[in-house]
Amino acid sequence: MKKSIFIVALAAVFTFTSCKENAADKVNEENVEQTSQAAANAASKSEEAPGKYPVMTFDKTEHDFGRIAQGTNVEHLFTFTNTGEAPLIISDAKGSCGCTVPTFTKEPVAPGDTGEMLVKFNGSGQNQRTISVNVSTNTQKGTERVSIKAFVEPKDGAKASGLSTNTSK
Repeated sequence: MKKSIFIVALAAVFTFTSCKENAADKVNEENVEQTSQAAANAASKSEEAPGKYPVMTFDKTEHDFGRIAQGTNVEHLFTFTNTGEAPLIISDAKGSCGCTVPTFTKEPVAPGDTGEMLVKFNGSGQNQRTISVNVSTNTQKGTERVSIKAFVEPKDGAKASGLSTNTSK
């Protein structure tokens, strides 16, 4: 009897630990696959114009969701314009914590055209949260940054810790 309980418990532990998938990692893998071809195409175009770079100009670089209830999913659409002289390519975008998943324009953005990046936040944590999203691009700097913030109110009955959980710098 003890042996069968042990085997069932062992199987349950194996099942629960082997089925975990990180949604942010899955999205990032898809982003890399979808942008690799676009990057190769735009790289050949930018070789034609050496010394010219794209410039990623956001309409705004920070969004404040205000007060949200803990566990509430929220999202914001950042828009940007390529104000440079070469096609803009985003190769990756990552939030400073796993609670934030960005998705972005996969195709190269021609000079003068606009693109979008949707940032989803799952409302985790408590109190003031500020999360940055680092965007890997072919701009002269190589990375751009936007941020989101929210005051996450604890669920009913939960006691607020009084400590800030600021995760970006």
